[in-house]
Amino acid sequence: MADQTQIDLINERVERLLQRHEKLLRTHDLLHDQVSALTLERDSLKSRLNAARARVEALLERLPENSALTLRTAPRPDA
Repeated sequence: MADQTQIDLINERVERLLQRHEKLLRTHDLLHDQVSALTLERDSLKSRLNAARARVEALLERLPENSALTLRTAPRPDA
């Protein structure tokens, strides 16, 4: 009878481990999806930042040289 009790305890433990494993697999899948979504968002934001930077640089190139110096050295009104 003691052997059967020990087998039952081992069986219960194996069942709990299988349930935990399934839960961890689901969690892993959810985290993988989040990482993929965040990677796409990061790449999109980097692209938008680079495009904005290029537009600002293009605008600065169009300014006359002395205006560009004034803009960079003039104190900001909110400072």
